[in-house]
Amino acid sequence: MMRSIITTTLAVLPAALATSWDVSVGPNGQLIYYPEYVLAEVGDTVNMIFHPKNHTVTQSSFDAPCVPLPGGVSSGFRPVASDSDPELPNFVITVNDTNPIWIHCEQKGHCGAGMVFAINPPDASSNHSFAAFQALAIELNGTQTSALSSVSTPPPQSWATATATVSDASSTWVSTYTSYSGTPEPTYAAGGPVTHNITVGINGQLAFGPSNISAAIGDIVEFTFLAKNHSVVQSSFSDPCTPLADGFNLGFHPVDANTTGPTLSITINNTTPIWGYCAQTNPVSHCGSGMVFSINAVESGPNNFAAFLALAEATLTNSTSGKAASGGTASASSPSSSSGSNGAASALNVGGGLGVMVAVLVMGATVMIGML
Repeated sequence: MMRSIITTTLAVLPAALATSWDVSVGPNGQLIYYPEYVLAEVGDTVNMIFHPKNHTVTQSSFDAPCVPLPGGVSSGFRPVASDSDPELPNFVITVNDTNPIWIHCEQKGHCGAGMVFAINPPDASSNHSFAAFQALAIELNGTQTSALSSVSTPPPQSWATATATVSDASSTWVSTYTSYSGTPEPTYAAGGPVTHNITVGINGQLAFGPSNISAAIGDIVEFTFLAKNHSVVQSSFSDPCTPLADGFNLGFHPVDANTTGPTLSITINNTTPIWGYCAQTNPVSHCGSGMVFSINAVESGPNNFAAFLALAEATLTNSTSGKAASGGTASASSPSSSSGSNGAASALNVGGGLGVMVAVLVMGATVMIGML
């Protein structure tokens, strides 16, 4: 009996001593895994924690770093809007032997930029070291990645003009607007208008936080600028990183570290989805890095926020020069008095002066320009 007890106790020791390794996927907006590799024992687990942008954890081979290995480990794409999410998504790899496991990100351009990872790579003196694996990924620059997932624009939605009666406790009015299938009917905020705040550059990241909200007619959406030099520009679903004609542009606002910059707001006039991005391109496209937001996106259809984010990130390898001011400056121009069929005024590009408040009707929103 004693011998049986000892044998059982020894059998459970390896599991009890197993290590769980935490690895960050794309921390701080960087195209990296951190740490870059781990040396794990059989039975250990590697917990891959996804940070903002849209990354994958995909197994490859040493010789073809950017090509998914048939039957290999694959997390699929895991879009993350903000580090402020209550629980960042994760993907767990269980180590079954001590052979090297080579990993890359399938997002377009990420593997070629050196976003690779390894479990149990040979040491630095080997020609199959982690450094050699990463160098090969950069050298090939993803040119052998025919099997990589690509992002394509979903089929266009059917747009139509609609009319609805909107009312609150004190008044009733008729709202005429354009939208597409799945957009909610215009409703006034229950209990009165609500103020939503979106942080521009949350936690020092290239991200809006939150980046996807729902707002009712009459609600106010405030954009508070934090450190770095960001902007808030309206775009379209199909062209995330290009200013929308007749859309709003709140301009660039450089903010020193550890300080809070201006707060600019828009008022929601109907529930048509609003898409937007940061137009900064120095030293890298913020929009292409995933710094986008949406208001009233239709999450049940193909044109949802995750698809919008993926389309924006797919532009990372393409220069956005000429589409947005890369130097972080903005010029001021007066809004046109003309309007389109949906009652939207022409585009406004502003600097936002202290104490100045101007209301301008643009696509689906009234823009309040100035410091709050």
